[in-house]
Amino acid sequence: MFRRLYEWTLSWARSRHAPAAMGTVSFVESSVFPIPADVLFIPMCVARPERSMHYALIATVTSVLGGILGWALGFYAFDLIARPILEFYGKLDAFNALRGETGQIAVLVMLVTSGLTHLPPMKVVTILSGVVGFNLPLFILSAIVARGARFFGLAWLLRRYGKVILEYVERRLPLVALAVAIIVVALVFILRMH
Repeated sequence: MFRRLYEWTLSWARSRHAPAAMGTVSFVESSVFPIPADVLFIPMCVARPERSMHYALIATVTSVLGGILGWALGFYAFDLIARPILEFYGKLDAFNALRGETGQIAVLVMLVTSGLTHLPPMKVVTILSGVVGFNLPLFILSAIVARGARFFGLAWLLRRYGKVILEYVERRLPLVALAVAIIVVALVFILRMH
């Protein structure tokens, strides 16, 4: 089953529609969607390493634009739109905790860390930035730097070492799938504890 899912993802990554799908996921992930663009970005870079920098540009631009949407939701429509989104994902308490102790420097640090590592989740930080009225040009600049570093760094690594990584994953697919499942379960458990 994992082998078929893996092969299906790689075949989708070779599709002519993959850049649009990845850009869409990257855009909505920064403001309202829980699944990161890496789900398509990484297989796309492995499938077509010569296009990895192009994919990084698409992912960076769409992620920054999605972040601006998150900022706008927080600034202009928190009660109407952003609060229900955070409640739906069970992130409202985490958001309120961050909101209560967040100054401008803390928001900037969170923008960089969430842009690079998804911790805290990007959508929480983008909405929070709008709610606290974080400076929009600085918000955009930090998103470009953090998201660009993430996607272009990953693209470079995958372009340079993609075949080695791909061979490793293919040889140990069941173990990799088990490790991913354990990590996902651990993250869900940790997030529910907070």
